[in-house]
Amino acid sequence: MNERVTIEGNQAVETGPRRRNLLWLLAPLAVLIAAFWWLTVANPLASFNNGAPPVENLTVERTILDYDGLRLLVRGGGSEAMTIAQVQVDAAYWQFDQTPPGPIARGSSAWVSVPFPWVLGEAHKVTLVTNTGATFEHEVPVAVPTPVASSDTLTSQALLGAFVGIVPIVIGLMFYPALRGAGAAMMSFLLAMTIGLLGFLFIDTIEEALEFAGQSAAIFQGSAMVFLAAAAAFLLLMAISRREGRPSGLALATYIALGIGLHNLGEGLAIGAAFAAGAAGLGTFLVMGFTLHNITEGIAIAAPILKTRPPLWRFGALALLAGGPAVLGMWLGSLSYAPHWSALALAIGAGAILQVIVEVAAAMARSHEGRLTELLTMPVMSGLTAGLAFMYTTAMLVKI
Repeated sequence: MNERVTIEGNQAVETGPRRRNLLWLLAPLAVLIAAFWWLTVANPLASFNNGAPPVENLTVERTILDYDGLRLLVRGGGSEAMTIAQVQVDAAYWQFDQTPPGPIARGSSAWVSVPFPWVLGEAHKVTLVTNTGATFEHEVPVAVPTPVASSDTLTSQALLGAFVGIVPIVIGLMFYPALRGAGAAMMSFLLAMTIGLLGFLFIDTIEEALEFAGQSAAIFQGSAMVFLAAAAAFLLLMAISRREGRPSGLALATYIALGIGLHNLGEGLAIGAAFAAGAAGLGTFLVMGFTLHNITEGIAIAAPILKTRPPLWRFGALALLAGGPAVLGMWLGSLSYAPHWSALALAIGAGAILQVIVEVAAAMARSHEGRLTELLTMPVMSGLTAGLAFMYTTAMLVKI
């Protein structure tokens, strides 16, 4: 009986502080709600209204050209809802339809359809005029029909994505048997080369992500989104990889393939979007450049597993993980695209690549018993240089 009273007494003691903590949690929320209610009802900002129009911002996220004319996906980013009053194409006014109709609220999007007879291969300039007189310009650099979802289109894009994403990874992994007999110096060279090429990929990915972030709507705060997404991906993958100790061997190769795959997803989005907008055309030389540029990625994936004998299906899985996202990205980029999605995908890829760099460097340090001075050797320095130099040189073939 005494024990029961004691237990019930402890519960009563614990319940009191919990209720008080709940009240202290609700009190600031109640004050915030009351402040917003007063701001809405009293409207103290009315005294600052001098007749100036609200700040307006409009971003064109996607352009579709078909036989009915052109369609623009626009997103509002102004301080208040904004209304599109007129649309000009090549300095001439055209009738247009908006879906959904009415003012475009901050952060909302709408489709603007214009029955304009665009000319194949020509450039066209679209100007959106709001009811306040503000103008926002968008250029169609090369007018071509936007790809539609069909078996032929998806198959062609899949073949191209596989050629620039999966094929070079497979070729790089095919060096595995020849490298299995590598000694300690060659292993140090290969791991250092992996860090070098991943370091170049990290810098290149961040640069591309910031470029797409600059094209996205201001409401997404592009630069902050890129760095926050990269940091979140890095920390999340570090936490996952360290749950069962430091990754090595096949686990480390899988993380390398994942980081490369996320990078290829972002690049696939960009290539697919460029095709849809008529802004790029891949010639044979350029496709060869992409393939050559990505071959060392397969060697980087193979480097941590040279001392093991994974089954053949593991190599296929690693190749699909690293190169397959290029196909998926190309599909998504050509059919449904917005610049902030490319920026976000590339930022996550950058975070994953940075996590792999840290893990590969840690694996190298463990192989040298943690003595950093032994990392300053000719194989390590030459591997870093070779990785950076090869990626930089082959990048010249694919930059347009």
